[in-house]
Amino acid sequence: MEAFYKVGFRNGLPFLPDGTPTTVGGVTYARYVSEFREAHRQSTNLEAREVCVLCGGPLGQTPEVDHWIAKSAFPLLSICAENLLPICGDCNSLANKGQKPVHSDGSFTDWFHPYLNPGNEAMQITYELHPRSSVRCDAATLVDQRKVANIDGLLNLSLRWTREFKAEYSKQKDVLLNRARRRFEAAKPGYSQNEILLFVEEWEADLLPSEPHYEVRKVLAAALKEQARLAAWQIELSLVR
Repeated sequence: MEAFYKVGFRNGLPFLPDGTPTTVGGVTYARYVSEFREAHRQSTNLEAREVCVLCGGPLGQTPEVDHWIAKSAFPLLSICAENLLPICGDCNSLANKGQKPVHSDGSFTDWFHPYLNPGNEAMQITYELHPRSSVRCDAATLVDQRKVANIDGLLNLSLRWTREFKAEYSKQKDVLLNRARRRFEAAKPGYSQNEILLFVEEWEADLLPSEPHYEVRKVLAAALKEQARLAAWQIELSLVR
């Protein structure tokens, strides 16, 4: 079956997407990826960035077709549509999902499935600004705690989302620092806390759900609006010369 997947799926399987046998126009790897991307596209603009269905980050121009249940362990599922998942290269890397199991000794009770049992509503991102800025992947309810912990461990979501949280934090801070320098050069007053808050609120209002890392950036916006963070930014901006 693995050989059939590697050769047959690439060159074309002898059936249509609905299962009807055919000698021409069968399902191919390229067709599967194309139709999957269209079905899960969050923006109608074909030039818009696409989102990985596992991590919420950029899907990339060449998504990798992952076997949710590793084909090396279950080769009969090599061409099962519900076991094929175009995801980003980061999610499919050995450091993250790779060939790791998505079950506990054969049981799927404590695991999400991307199609049959997705975890979208069960997961939430929480943040900590002290002592080090970070985010973590938490369960919305206790009943899903094990599932969320498993998917977090499988994909290292907390670690990866923390990197994105910090990177976007740094970017928005640099934007404000650049603006503060221009104010100083024009002999204008520095930023007040209300002006910083307005900057954050305007940035948050412009966030698009169809863009990668939308959820992480929404959490970052909440963190930046904390009074202590606004005060800290005001002090840093006042030092610009």
